[in-house]
Amino acid sequence: MSERYDAIIGGGGPTGLTMALTLAHTFGDDVRIAIVDPSEAAPSATGSSMNTAIVDPRAWALSAASVRLLRSLGVWSDIEGHAQPVTEIEITDSFLDAGIRPVLLSYDNQTEAGEPAAHIVPNQALLDALHHAVSMRANNAITGISGRSISSFEAGATGANVTLDDNSRHFSDLIIAADGRRSHLRETAGIKSIQWPYDQRGIVTTVAYERPHGGKAVQHFLPGGPFAMLPLTGNRSCITWSEDAAAADHIMSLEDTAFLAEIQRRFGGKLGRLELAGPRASFPLSMHLARSFVAPSLALIGDAAHSVHPIAGQGLNLAFRDIAALSECIADGARSGLSFGDFTVLERYQSWRRFDSTLSAATFDAINRLFSNDITLLRSAREVGLGLVNRSSALKQYFVSEGAGLSGEVPKLMR
Repeated sequence: MSERYDAIIGGGGPTGLTMALTLAHTFGDDVRIAIVDPSEAAPSATGSSMNTAIVDPRAWALSAASVRLLRSLGVWSDIEGHAQPVTEIEITDSFLDAGIRPVLLSYDNQTEAGEPAAHIVPNQALLDALHHAVSMRANNAITGISGRSISSFEAGATGANVTLDDNSRHFSDLIIAADGRRSHLRETAGIKSIQWPYDQRGIVTTVAYERPHGGKAVQHFLPGGPFAMLPLTGNRSCITWSEDAAAADHIMSLEDTAFLAEIQRRFGGKLGRLELAGPRASFPLSMHLARSFVAPSLALIGDAAHSVHPIAGQGLNLAFRDIAALSECIADGARSGLSFGDFTVLERYQSWRRFDSTLSAATFDAINRLFSNDITLLRSAREVGLGLVNRSSALKQYFVSEGAGLSGEVPKLMR
């Protein structure tokens, strides 16, 4: 059966779900939004979530701006009990087997308003809260179409005819691509990307400590790549580290005792004995940036538009900025009588978000290349640079503001 929507969102992960909720929050129940996702874990047509038994070691470092967005959407109350505020950040730069790892930079992680600049949130807790919020709006503003994907679309100046993989056809004023770094929607629109792989793999797992972590996040810069300990509730941490691809494959092949020993080797033992408190996962690292964030009746958000090195944990925060900015552009256009997919609306969104995304991708790429090596001259320069920052309260506050997502042109829902 053919249906007409104001927006069809391709992708039912955190980005797609948050996009739907933000549009529903902005326009109320008069708007018609569809979330199309091939996973059966997507919100179904009746609003129920089938996402019940996923064991996921990933966690997100949500900035203060992202928390403000989730609070505006009424989602944060379901997440807050699972969220660990980051009270302090500590940075070291050393050899892998260094006996002493001097702290080169440390600072309190609070905004000028006194709120935590970041919270660490397990991916499953975020997904569960988003699914619950979407289910509350199902059959009103939001329709979930699970187990399906968008196979093709024909876009024009007034909207797009969308065909799903069950051959059903629908019409939408706007298609929003939230289908990840290998976005089928981006490729269907013919949008090219600037991209390159890193000779690194990401490894993620969860550990529990013998002694309290106090909410401190630690970033060890090591020759193979950054090793981060992101504090979780229950005196646990999400361990995320980048490692040379060959070394990562070897580490992932180890049994638990040897795998934990590799973590301890990088961790440094400040909080006593460690225990594995969850599964492990590994994934290749790459960077890509779409040459355009928009096409007729199409907008790219999140990883479909940009995928950055996870060194600063900003991937989802950039996606949430896309969401808040696109919703604001659509709302401003609607007040002037423009449809969701009007190209004037889409061009404003692109001009707002593409420069920030390009700058972020380039910055994180440069930081990874600067720190993931053992070159003596660069190591000396890094130590001097971090030392200068450590002695400047103004520079520290600047980094806190950047990490909190409160610098630059901040969308209204994130202020």
